[in-house]
Order: sequence, then structure tokens, then C-alpha cells
Amino acid sequence: MSAAGVVASPVSLREATRVWIEVALESFGGPAGQIAVMHRILVEERRWIGERRFLHALNYCMLLPGPEAQQLATYVGWLLHGYRGGLIAGGLFVLPGFLTILALSLLYTAFADTTWLVGLLVGLKAAVLAVVIQAVVKIGKRVLHNRVMVSIAIMAFVALYAYAVPFPVVVVGAGVFGLVCAGLWPGTFAVLGGHGTSQIDEGLVESRPSVVPSLGRALRVTAVCVGLWLLPFAIIVPTLGIDHVLVEEGVFFSKAAMVTFGGAYSVLSYIAQQAVETHGWLRPGEMLDGLAMAETTPGPLIQVVQFVGYMGAFRNPGGLDPWVAAVLGSVVTTWVTFVPCFLWIFLGAPYIEALQGNRRLSGALSAITAAVVGVICNLALWLGLHVVFGRVQEVEALGGAWAVPELATLDVLIMALALGSAVALLRFKTGMIRTLLVCAGIGLVARLVLG
Repeated sequence: MSAAGVVASPVSLREATRVWIEVALESFGGPAGQIAVMHRILVEERRWIGERRFLHALNYCMLLPGPEAQQLATYVGWLLHGYRGGLIAGGLFVLPGFLTILALSLLYTAFADTTWLVGLLVGLKAAVLAVVIQAVVKIGKRVLHNRVMVSIAIMAFVALYAYAVPFPVVVVGAGVFGLVCAGLWPGTFAVLGGHGTSQIDEGLVESRPSVVPSLGRALRVTAVCVGLWLLPFAIIVPTLGIDHVLVEEGVFFSKAAMVTFGGAYSVLSYIAQQAVETHGWLRPGEMLDGLAMAETTPGPLIQVVQFVGYMGAFRNPGGLDPWVAAVLGSVVTTWVTFVPCFLWIFLGAPYIEALQGNRRLSGALSAITAAVVGVICNLALWLGLHVVFGRVQEVEALGGAWAVPELATLDVLIMALALGSAVALLRFKTGMIRTLLVCAGIGLVARLVLG
């Protein structure tokens, strides 16, 4: 594919690469924080892209499966320097987090049973529960501005929590509802708020891409990206067999990559339940351990799947050395999670550039985001029940199976830390990293003193 995807850029590729490294290293705090970092650097400080163009690209990325912040970086990189720019921007956005989580995963498996690490993780689990609750509140305030949106969120929560409706069905159903109804009730699905207060509407990259959308181009982009997506299978299947855990992980996370609408939180409940209950790659509390790693490292929050792939391969090496299998599990999981992101951008961006202000697309986005509030509530409750209580049972009622904890198994320390973290984050606006570190310290002290 030719790199000549856009009109000649006023920004050099070398300069852009330095800035994308800066963006990647500052991208803490989940998608909201990462998008804010990009807005500050790209729109306000560098003025490489205008406010309206930035938000238009963001709206498209939020409609896609996958991490919207990483896809937004890829989109802007593509606008600046074509395919090379998109690959550099999107790849550098992932690299720091991948290396950091790999190092933390190695430490995790080496010292998992030591008192000090157990204490640290107890505190981190509690704080991460509060971070997930904070995400529900933040998204809810921005999206749930009328009864229709609230109803979508409630129905999504109940469908997942009690009736085991497949996650993709919930997301696609909400999107179709918004797409159809946006023309009938446009005010109902209007997206409120924005990502920053800047009124900058002009940037260095305001001309439309010179790429002319065509069937031939679409087929070439799809062939290259799908070929790269399937590359791990072409290597693993002939050498290790189709039944190896690396193949199983590659297939599972390839499917997950297709349904991660609305950000990482929206799909983590599905991944956690499948990894724990179906595949046995993780124990219930370990998903929060991985989430704590992802919350405290730069890069997309969905990078937590790397930890899941690492632990699954470590425990099921299939003839390989467990440490080698674990590292390969990290690589395969990360590869199949993020390669599709480049496909969605390179394939769809030229078309999306011509659809600025489309009402029906905005309606689908709003409905999906409302459903995501309910999905994240399901994640918070599922994680909370399995971490704060020692045992959880299902109770049949109203045609569904409702998870109910055994109150006698309550872990008072984790409950207290989670409530304290929620108050610190929501009431006193304490920074996420500070909250995580304080809770980790309290958990460590409590573990060393109480045993």
C-alpha cells in the first residue's frame, strides 16, 4: 500500500514520531484521560488538527470495536502521514504499556504467593473497584440525560447480569435502535459535552485526504490487514498444533476484538467471565490484579487482556516452558487485539471524512454509549461480588439467574478500602494514581501486620 494517503503534511514524520512517543508516555488514566492528553497536545498546543476535525474522528472511533484512544491516534497519524503515520502513532501508543505489563506479569508469577505482593494486590483490587465505579459515574453524567438513555442503560445491565444475553447482541441492538430512532427523535440522541473547552477549529491538517475510496483500495487494505491479523495462526498451528492454548487465546481475543464497543470497561466483564469460568485461565480475583496493572501503566486499558493471555499460557504451556509460553501468550493476545484497529481506521477513515455531522451515526453512538453505562455497571458488580465476598451463588428469579453473595464471607478490609477509594475519587477528586498507591500501601501494611 502506498504511503501517499494524504495531502503533503506540514509536519515532518520525525517530529510527529517524537510527539507520538510523548503522547504514549503520558497516556495514563483510561480512555478519557488519554483523549484529553491528545486533545491538549495535538489541538491546543501543536494545532495540528482542528477541534471539529478532532471530535469528528473521535466520534468514528467510538463507534468502532476496540480502544478508541489508540484508534484516534492512528486516525490522526494517518491524516498527517498516511499509512506510515497511522502505524507509527497507533503502534507507539501500545508499546510502553505492553512492555510494562509484561514486566509486571513476570514479577506476578515469580512472587504471587509472597506476603508483600498479596498485600499490595489486596489494596489495588479495592481501589480498582472504585475506579470502575468512577467510570460509570463519569460516562453516566455525560450520556444519561433523558429517560430513553437511562432505560437503555438499565436494560443493558439487566440483560447481561441476570439473563446472560450475549454482549455483542446488547451492543449491536443498542446501536441499531439509535440508528433507526435518531431520525425520529433527534434531540433524544444528541451527544452532550465534549473533550475539552478549546474552540480551536483550524489546524495544520484541514484538507481532506487525497485518497479516493474505491472497492479496489478497500480490498487491498482488507487483504493486508487480515493477513497480518492471521499471521500468528500461520506460525503457531504448524508448529504447536491447532489445540494449543496459544491458538485458543488467539481465536478468543480475535473475537473479543470484534465486540469491544464503547471502550475496555464494556467488554471486560465478558472477558473476565470467559477467562475464569469457561477457559480456566484466571481465578476470579486475578482479573482485578491485571486491571490494576493496566490502570497504573501508560497505554490503552484493554491492554489488560495481555495479562489474561500471559496467565492462561503460563498455566497451560502445552509442551513449552511455562515462561516462554507466557511471553508468547502476551504477544499473541496483544497482536490479535490491536491489528484489527488498524484495519478499521485504514479502511473506513476515507469514507468517514465525508460524513461529518451525520445524524444517524451520532444516534447510534449515543445509544451504544448509554448501553455501555449498563455494561460497566455489570462489570463493577461482577468484579465486586467476587472480590469483596468469598462465595457468590445464583438465585433463580423472574426467569433469570441473579448472583447473590453470602454475607458471612464479606472481606471487611477490601470493602472499607473500596468505599474509601470511591469517596476519594468522586468526592475529593483525588488523582487515580495517588489513590491506587495509597490503597496498595494500606493493603501491604495490613497484610504484614494481620497476616
